[in-house]
Amino acid sequence: MSRTTQEKPGVAPEVMANYEAVIGLEVHAQLQTVTKAFCGCSTKFGAAPNSNTCPVCLGLPGALPVLNRKALELAMRASLAVHCRIQPMSRFARKNYFYPDLPKGYQISMYELPLATGGWLDAVVEGEKKHIGITRVHMEDDAGKSLHEGFPDSDKWSYIDFNRCGVPLIEIVSEPDMRTPAEAYSYLNTLKQVLEYTEVSDCNMEEGSLRCDANVSVRLRGAEKLGTKAEVKNLNSFRYLAHALEYEIERQIGVIEAGGKITQETRLWNVAAGRTEPMRSKEFAHDYRYFPDPDLLPVTVTDAEVENVRAAMPELPDAKMERFLRDYGITPYDASVLTATRVLADYFEATAKAGAPAKAAANWISVELLRRLKDAGKEIGDSTVKPAALAELISKVEGGEITAASGKKVFAAMFETGKSAAEIIAAEGLAQISDTSAIEKVARAVVAKSPDNVAKYKSGNEGVFKFFVGQVMRETRGQANPQAVNEILKRVLAEQ
Repeated sequence: MSRTTQEKPGVAPEVMANYEAVIGLEVHAQLQTVTKAFCGCSTKFGAAPNSNTCPVCLGLPGALPVLNRKALELAMRASLAVHCRIQPMSRFARKNYFYPDLPKGYQISMYELPLATGGWLDAVVEGEKKHIGITRVHMEDDAGKSLHEGFPDSDKWSYIDFNRCGVPLIEIVSEPDMRTPAEAYSYLNTLKQVLEYTEVSDCNMEEGSLRCDANVSVRLRGAEKLGTKAEVKNLNSFRYLAHALEYEIERQIGVIEAGGKITQETRLWNVAAGRTEPMRSKEFAHDYRYFPDPDLLPVTVTDAEVENVRAAMPELPDAKMERFLRDYGITPYDASVLTATRVLADYFEATAKAGAPAKAAANWISVELLRRLKDAGKEIGDSTVKPAALAELISKVEGGEITAASGKKVFAAMFETGKSAAEIIAAEGLAQISDTSAIEKVARAVVAKSPDNVAKYKSGNEGVFKFFVGQVMRETRGQANPQAVNEILKRVLAEQ
């Protein structure tokens, strides 16, 4: 293969500006079922190799598949969540190809009659909504996994783990409506959020629950005809998707500018080298020799069944964000942060329902909790500070029992130990000092020690006042009531 099709030539920005990319994504999501698509084997991740298998998912002679009803319901839920129309009849087909990790010699998928069609999602890019069409949602089962050891050294071994064979998937195929890697990134993030909210999939990319293939081509700006596309396979992180698209767009422009032609092919993203690399020539539909699976009946769905799925649909991210703005009066920014995941949104609501003022709860969660979770490498579900415990702390700060500064210290201790706010406040002696006589005694001592600063204050240097406040707070270990400190210091200084 020529160098121009393997390596990305440097392309000047002014040349890049003459072209636009056309991007479509095919996203595979593992459905969150206990058993596989067509048999009773477990879908549990991390089991011993080849332990979750049976004659059906191994494709042994005489084994007959039976559709998992839960998988169908989840696929319908996903279809409705992305605004697709569920078809009254869909049909499974055999997609024939030969790989070592595909023991049947074919994949059970849907071809000419998919489960759902004609949907859309709105992705936000730089504050603007981008409307992206969804062509179809269809069901299929997964292949196994090839494991390679010793490559590229001399002792090379390949193993096959068939545990993933038959795991239920949906494939969500977008229209080629995206023009930049940023739009593709936002679309995938939005789709992932919807699938998690609806509990269709856990979307764990590290475990292969969410995978993305990108179809990308380039054309001169203003041209209507699409360019020749390349498919970049198995992009298992958002960062890899963005990097692979950036590389592939520039590579294709470089090939065209050098007088070459784009080959329709499947490429892989080489993480270490930071480039896409040829894998195989791109197949066409006829290469797979699709035909209806003779062992599976067509899937028929009534209007009543669709409405039952719709009625059981969890609240979607956009609806939850609008409700948070309306019911809790928090800022749009806080609402967007708190609705990023369903688990985080549930945590916020539980904190508010436990008695914490909504705006204060939003601030504590967005700033203190998320920062400490990030530093500890934990998810919100792993937090040692439960919603009721956080609500108790917030109530003590809002009620003046402890200062905001002391509250942060208490929260840090709660996060590390799992103890309650009351236990830590009592043990550390952090209760707020509201005794005005005690505060005045400290304030007079601080003022007496700094006659020079008193003179500056009396001459009109208001900035010196912060010095006195800081000194009083230091002497009281940050426990003095800030409002009382300000009032008392002003009175004491006025007497000087």
